Amino acid sequence: MYELGTLRALEEAIEGLDLTSLDVYVGVSSGAFLASGLANRMDTAAMTRVFITGDRDDAQFHPDAFVRPAFWEYARRALSFPRHLVRWWRDILLDPGSANLNAALSRLGALVPAGLFDNDEIGRFLADAFSRHGRTNDFRELRRKLRVVAVDLDNGEAVRFGEHGWDDVPISRAVQASAALPGLYPPVPIRNRQFVDGALRRTMHASIALEEGVDLLIGLNPLVPFDASMARAHGKHPESLVEGGLPVVLSQTFRTLLQSRVQVGMAKYAHQYREVDQLLLEPNPDDAEMFFTSVFSYKSRRRVCDHAYRATLSDLRARRAQLAPILARHGLRFRDEVLDDEQRGAFDSLTQQRRRHTNTTARLRRALDDVETLVSSRQRGRRRRMRG
Repeated sequence: MYELGTLRALEEAIEGLDLTSLDVYVGVSSGAFLASGLANRMDTAAMTRVFITGDRDDAQFHPDAFVRPAFWEYARRALSFPRHLVRWWRDILLDPGSANLNAALSRLGALVPAGLFDNDEIGRFLADAFSRHGRTNDFRELRRKLRVVAVDLDNGEAVRFGEHGWDDVPISRAVQASAALPGLYPPVPIRNRQFVDGALRRTMHASIALEEGVDLLIGLNPLVPFDASMARAHGKHPESLVEGGLPVVLSQTFRTLLQSRVQVGMAKYAHQYREVDQLLLEPNPDDAEMFFTSVFSYKSRRRVCDHAYRATLSDLRARRAQLAPILARHGLRFRDEVLDDEQRGAFDSLTQQRRRHTNTTARLRRALDDVETLVSSRQRGRRRRMRG
């Protein structure tokens, strides 16, 4: 939800930036939802209607799909109890010295479900959404390159769904695998391999886009460590994080690890790909609202999206002088009327929902968009040749 608000801010604040017509999309973990939507030419307004306001008629999103208990996983583990018990007694009879607390805990660990929630409904929702109104659930039918990253649990290998050899996997299945955070969701089986969250290996996998030859890299990292000392200096949150107990300590640890990998990676890429401009967007370190909002509180998704939108515009305003020349190199510029409107919100520009269109008219609109994009591209090429 934070990433969606950030994308809406970028789309509205930068003239010439069409987020549905980028050359390469790389989706990791929750970002895979948005990357696959943009690659399917769903703009941020459409995705806001699907995930936030719920008034999109061609994709009915139900937030409870993310927190449905994994009953089948629970049952499967429970049914395995007699088998583990027999093996345990057999080992004790054959080797009495193995009967200790550590061995018992190890046996019991195999009975714990691999995930609390069922993610199959998420995959079904995406499969349905990508089969409507001219969209596709097939990597090979996309107009732009989409790479969705997940990690093989058995060997730690990062797999890029969408690349040759892995492009026959449905996009919905790849996104489901990339967002399977261990502990919360069970691994997703694909080709007799078990896949989990793509962020386990790297946070953004920005190198995938860089290897494709992009000249402008836009990266979003919504999880950064909270700077309590900075917040206290601003009078925002005086308590130490340790007062929040284990959940807050683990959250801070997880965010610190993720951001440190982003910083190391982006510094390396800046040296390795000197000709590529980078635009990295993250929450401010003293953003208490982002840090302390529960990730399971889907009732707050509208507030989080709007908060991200406003925070991103504020960040772009502060960096306007630095970023304007970078954007200009790529034919982009800031819309000052958007940046200077400090009261502007993520939902202010949402137009009234248009009447429902059929799949045929949706495909026709996409074909016309393709023609317009082709004509514009040729015109830009002609102007560059004339200047040359």
